[in-house]
Amino acid sequence: MAVSEVYFSDLRADRESMNMPNKIAKLFKAAKLGEAFNKGELVAIKTHFGEPGSHTFLRPQYAAKVVELVGKKGGKPFLTDSNTLYIGGRTNAVDHLTTAARHGYVFPVVNAPVVIADGLTGRDHAEIRVDLRHCKTVKVGSAAVHADAIICVSHVKGHIMTGFGGAMKNLGMGFGSRAGKLEMHTDFTPKVKEDACKGCGLCIRHCPAKAIALRSEKARIDPRKCIGCGECFITCYNQAIDPGEWSGNQLGQEKIVEYCFGIMKGKKNKMGFISFIMDFTPLCDCPSWSDRPVIPDVGILASRDIVSIDQAAADLVNAQAGIEGTKLDVEFLAPGKDKIQGLNKVDWQPQLRYAEELGLGSRKYQLIKV
Repeated sequence: MAVSEVYFSDLRADRESMNMPNKIAKLFKAAKLGEAFNKGELVAIKTHFGEPGSHTFLRPQYAAKVVELVGKKGGKPFLTDSNTLYIGGRTNAVDHLTTAARHGYVFPVVNAPVVIADGLTGRDHAEIRVDLRHCKTVKVGSAAVHADAIICVSHVKGHIMTGFGGAMKNLGMGFGSRAGKLEMHTDFTPKVKEDACKGCGLCIRHCPAKAIALRSEKARIDPRKCIGCGECFITCYNQAIDPGEWSGNQLGQEKIVEYCFGIMKGKKNKMGFISFIMDFTPLCDCPSWSDRPVIPDVGILASRDIVSIDQAAADLVNAQAGIEGTKLDVEFLAPGKDKIQGLNKVDWQPQLRYAEELGLGSRKYQLIKV
């Protein structure tokens, strides 16, 4: 497998030419992201607008610079993401657009429209045949399919299912329609820890499948109705939900990779990736809160290789010294310790191995500082 180029900029600055917009511009140019599209083509800027109540989602000013750079190269950029499976502030396009606007993804902060990729209720998807290990087809938001090119702008952070959420999680899970997300989640079997359950009913109110009921002042999950979305685990204040097979979930990670394969089918040379290793929180940007970051801010990566940029991001995260007083256990604080594994007790590498196996990119990379 060839060695791919991943460009890196740290966050030090002592003059205007080193500010964040200029760093993004230098990385965009160095990684030749402008070569992913032609003049007049529709360019999807895939990002995550954050859940109401969280505050560590990607700042809209960073996405705004990517929009500006795409526009200067003649592309027609739009910001996009698909609706969520769980009940929250991005379940349908009306709420999703409202959340995006409240978080600053609106003119004139970002000079591009927001298009919800899978439509009003998450049913506007295209089915792409992949014939892979787990999925014969993948169900992807239509906007992702009909866009001429995709620039995937990711906030790197921890994740309960994949260990960490980088470009592949952002692209594969993020662009899956609600039906697609269901397919990627259906292998998880959460259970209630009765000794920890307080019978508050919060999980019942947030369960999209109505699979939870209160009996004898304890929550009960009906496995026949459960869709494995993880909303109960995320919303439980008392840590009374055991995610079960979620831990070390190789199957779920591989399904995400297969969705990436489908999204990139016919577009492999029409893709670009920018990842921000900042505010590295234990969970993704989907909960309605943000925990304290577990490492200092690291920097920004850019590449044309989705596998290399995720491998580089993971390596840079694990190379850092952890921050005391966070979710990260003391045994993982030292530089070089596997902080991603330590955070959520999930082996995060199956996604990278499988993506390389499918030819999506290379885990071998050259890190080039810009």
